[in-house]
Amino acid sequence: MPSIYDLKPRFVALLRPLAARLAQGGVTANGMTLAAMADSMIVGLVLAIWPEVTWLWLLLPLFLFIRMAANAIDGILAREFGMKSRLGAILNEVGDVVSDAALYLPFALLPGVTPFWVILAVVIAVIGEMTGILGQVVGASRRYDGPMGKSDRAAIFGILGLAIGIGAPIGGWIDWIMAAICLLGLVTILNRARQALKEAAG
Repeated sequence: MPSIYDLKPRFVALLRPLAARLAQGGVTANGMTLAAMADSMIVGLVLAIWPEVTWLWLLLPLFLFIRMAANAIDGILAREFGMKSRLGAILNEVGDVVSDAALYLPFALLPGVTPFWVILAVVIAVIGEMTGILGQVVGASRRYDGPMGKSDRAAIFGILGLAIGIGAPIGGWIDWIMAAICLLGLVTILNRARQALKEAAG
């Protein structure tokens, strides 16, 4: 199924010159990964402490874009500048899960939002990423199949943050979006498992 992740090669191409300058300046792939994770936790903490301050939610779409760029740059640094490592692979996967949880769980603290759906969406997202990683365990590649991969979640949560930040009423409509994210997340888990098994068998 299609995913925003399919656009990543073009995004990476745009960031390659910046990655080269960062490498020349001594920036490492693991350093970028750790910085993105730490900054995600800071932004998530700010939103969790002051969820009722609606303009702060404008930080979310802005930071999600920055984080997406940082993730792409750390990949370029690892692949193209000799910084690939086993530690980096672990940090990359763990960092994504920790960052997602830190940035998305504050939605559960919004007035009128049912925490159950937000927490379930995050749990399903973690299982989805784990399923993608398990592709390598069964002899396939790391699976990024959609329709609700990391980039797709970032786009939806970023739009939600933007809507809240510009004054959209907070309420039960967010529950319906979270429920849809959960459903699409379950479809993603099935797609990744099926495609991993198909690739391994082939």
